[in-house]
Amino acid sequence: MRDESTPSNPLESTFELLARVREGDRNALERLFTRCLPPLRRWARGRLPSAARGALDTQDLVQDTILNSLRQLDHFESRHEGALQAYLRQAVLNRIRDEARRFSRRPAPAELTESQPAESASPLDIAIGRQGVARYEAALQRLRPADREAIIGRLELQYDYRELATILGKPNANAARVAVTRALARLMEQFDES
Repeated sequence: MRDESTPSNPLESTFELLARVREGDRNALERLFTRCLPPLRRWARGRLPSAARGALDTQDLVQDTILNSLRQLDHFESRHEGALQAYLRQAVLNRIRDEARRFSRRPAPAELTESQPAESASPLDIAIGRQGVARYEAALQRLRPADREAIIGRLELQYDYRELATILGKPNANAARVAVTRALARLMEQFDES
C-alpha cells in the first residue's frame, strides 16, 4: 500500500493522475496542476492581446483557467495521450478569446476636460436639489476658509481622510475626520440661520 505522505513517482502517467483525482486524491490534483501549468504558460505567452494585458496578466489567466478546468474533470474523457493538455489548451484559448471580446466591448477611453459640461445634473444637484444647492453655496461662503476647504474636500471632491489630513495640514486621518465633522456642524448652523 502506498503512503500518501511520500512524493509521487515522477513517471506516473497523466492517466494515473486523472484516475486518482477522480477518486478524490487532492495530492494528485496538485501534481497534475504542477505538471500542466508550465507548458500552458509557455504556450499562452503573447496570445492575450496587448491592449487587454493591463487588466489581466496572461500568467494569472492561465492559472485561473487551469484551476477551473481541473475542478470539472468529471466531464473530461481522456481518449489518448496528450488529450488533457489539448483540453486545457483549448480552455485557455477560449478564456483568451473571452477576455479579448470583453476588452473590445469597452468604449475607448476619453479624456474629460473642464470645458465639457455634464449632460445631467451632478450627484450633489440631485441630492440637495437645485434650490438646496443655492442655500448650500451661500451657507458655505459664510464659513471660515478652513471649514469650507474641509467640506469641499470631503463632500465634493471625495478625498479620503488621509488625503484630507495632508491638504488641511492635520497630523493624521482622525484629526481630519474631526475637522470635517466640526465643519459640517457649523455648516448646519448656517443652514438653520438662513
